Amino acid sequence: MTFQTGTKPSKGGRPAVLALVVLLQTSAAVFFVANALTEWREDGVGPQLWMQILVTLALILGVALGAVELRRTLSHQEDQQATIAKASGEMHQVVQRQFDTWALSKAERDVAYLALKGLDVAEIAAARHAAPGTVRAQLSAIYNKAGVSGRAQFAAHFVEDLLAEGLPSDPPV
Repeated sequence: MTFQTGTKPSKGGRPAVLALVVLLQTSAAVFFVANALTEWREDGVGPQLWMQILVTLALILGVALGAVELRRTLSHQEDQQATIAKASGEMHQVVQRQFDTWALSKAERDVAYLALKGLDVAEIAAARHAAPGTVRAQLSAIYNKAGVSGRAQFAAHFVEDLLAEGLPSDPPV
């Protein structure tokens, strides 16, 4: 059984909204520039044209700032995804090393990994095309090899490694 340790693709969110805003502002800026050029040819330079030019320049500035923010947000999102992927890969290695230490069989590794992911006995049985009784027996063998009494202690063994720094100090009273 193979397990994916990467991240899920983004479903849009903030970058998509920023991209839409930049696109709308760009469309409006193109319209205002075309409108200002038409008025300049027809009526010449006047107070209304100067006002349109100022508004258009402000809009173009908004487009530029929005594009910079979009680029910054996309870069930040890529950095976060890379960090998550690295942490996920490192956690997978920690889990596999511990499975090696406990000398889990391939079937036990699969069951243990699915249990760590939060699947219950029925879900593990369905995923592995096994009987629930077989999964229960495998979980018992896994817990015995790990020296724990159940799923909560089994999961806590791995969470404990993540919290190795200890509890944050209590705030002053």
